[in-house]
Amino acid sequence: MREIQFVAAFWLVAGLAGAQVSTAQPPQAVRKSVQTTDGKTLEGQVLNEGTQELQLRTDDKKVVLLRKAEGGRYRVVTSQADWPTYHGDPSGNRYSKLTQINKNNAGRLATKWIFPLPNVTTVENTPVVVDGLMYVSSANECWALDAGSGRVVWHYQRPRTKGLTGNAAGGFNRGVATAGDRVFMLTDNAHMISMNRFNGELLWETEMADWRLNYNGTSAPLTAGNLVISGTAGGDEGVRGFVAAYEQATGKEVWRFWTVPAAGEPGSETWKGKNLEHRSGATWITGTYDPQLDTVYWPVGNPGPDFDGSDREGDNLYTDSIVALDAKTGKLKWYYQFTPHDVHDWDAEEPPVLVDTNWQGQPRKLLLQANRNGFFYVLDRTNGKVLLAKPFLKKLNWAEGVGADGRPILKTLPVQANGDTYVCPGFQGGTNWFSTSFNPSTGLYYFNVLERCNVFSIRKGDWEAGKGYMGGAARPAPGETFEKFLRALDIQTGEIKWEVPQVSGQATASAGALSTASGIVFFGENSGNFMAVDASNGKLLWQFPTNSVWKASPMTYMFDNKQYVAIAAGQAIVAFGLPE
Repeated sequence: MREIQFVAAFWLVAGLAGAQVSTAQPPQAVRKSVQTTDGKTLEGQVLNEGTQELQLRTDDKKVVLLRKAEGGRYRVVTSQADWPTYHGDPSGNRYSKLTQINKNNAGRLATKWIFPLPNVTTVENTPVVVDGLMYVSSANECWALDAGSGRVVWHYQRPRTKGLTGNAAGGFNRGVATAGDRVFMLTDNAHMISMNRFNGELLWETEMADWRLNYNGTSAPLTAGNLVISGTAGGDEGVRGFVAAYEQATGKEVWRFWTVPAAGEPGSETWKGKNLEHRSGATWITGTYDPQLDTVYWPVGNPGPDFDGSDREGDNLYTDSIVALDAKTGKLKWYYQFTPHDVHDWDAEEPPVLVDTNWQGQPRKLLLQANRNGFFYVLDRTNGKVLLAKPFLKKLNWAEGVGADGRPILKTLPVQANGDTYVCPGFQGGTNWFSTSFNPSTGLYYFNVLERCNVFSIRKGDWEAGKGYMGGAARPAPGETFEKFLRALDIQTGEIKWEVPQVSGQATASAGALSTASGIVFFGENSGNFMAVDASNGKLLWQFPTNSVWKASPMTYMFDNKQYVAIAAGQAIVAFGLPE
């Protein structure tokens, strides 16, 4: 009953918050002096205050988070384990070594705080936590929060771009990156901006691409060395994709890798047709980084138009690929294309997870990806060699397997009298952009799976600014529904070790997974439950009904010596922890 009452109150608060206007600081600056439990005196501007906590900006422009103690004094608090990047680690693996929340006590998890994002429809954001501050975002907005209470420390906002097309027009933004005293974020119109992470002051702004050509920004950037790296969205609107790196200090562009080669460049021979400037290959999900190899691994989107391949004969490099780029120069080291000449929207924008583990008895540097085309892949990330490629779907009809040369062995699918084709998986894929997790203790890889087929049809059309460039449509197969699962795969064999069936509703959710060293997998279930299961067998440990359609993935951190698990649900960030 307590959980049901909370859910009702939660969405009431979220709805009311939508009518409020957030400000960076209180209307009038208020200063306060406090005594701390270690005998010091702290003085600064009050940024926010609750009955038990206080957020101060001191004269050195830093932020101090405080909690009330006995005798009118305050304790200084911060985070002991951060979540400093979109996936928590540059490797892209949402695996945490935290163990305070474990199989024995997970059933006691309770809500610790919520933060409704005002005037936001759906949150796709993964929070980032650094030194006690949590950073969350939506289109053209960023908030810094006290990670232990959800209180606002500062808020950055700029007007939304009018006339924008693509996902950013719907307000999607998946998060920020941090380095030193800076926060980096993409704006809806494909600009990279840098802010002071203590006060939200804009430090620099760089245009990545012209939004009038259908480019838009939704992804969380990636920091590598002294660079901040990102791609853009717009693949379904016919942009020419790229990955670009900028100096963290100045915003100056250092390198750019185009995912569709220009005429005469290597790979251009894989495109035969016209209008090559609108061949997509967008880069709208965050890549991963190996500092030892100094290599960035970036997933590349589908070719355009999505469903009509008649005017782009060939493999269409480097779409539907992982590209391994030298982090300092952006030069291509190797690539692997999962789906040559894709006509089903099966982009490779699923997390490329980097793990160092034993492979067939020998230590090896691996790249794992459950691809939208329905195959699970294990690559040697030093050279791109395919070590394993195996279907993770029970419904898959487009290929018999993957050959020794790494290319899919295609099946000939019947074409209906009207030109339609029945294909499994459908255009949403067997999985998608939401996060995945490999647990080194179990040797299992966890991700959400969609078993669904579509009927594909082709429609001719020319590229236009401000419009989609799909080249057809995909619709549910008559008389069929979909099935959703959390699946655990043995990375050595690709075998499904266990699965958790989910509820099939009218919509398919986009929620990822998080695993921990204590043997728990957290994930967003299709009907809106946030769940924790045993990492070894999938047994249910805990669930909480958020009554939302998921568009985000979970994360975890330690604040004031307490472990939290947080996720964006509907229009709010919700943080869970163990009772006091």
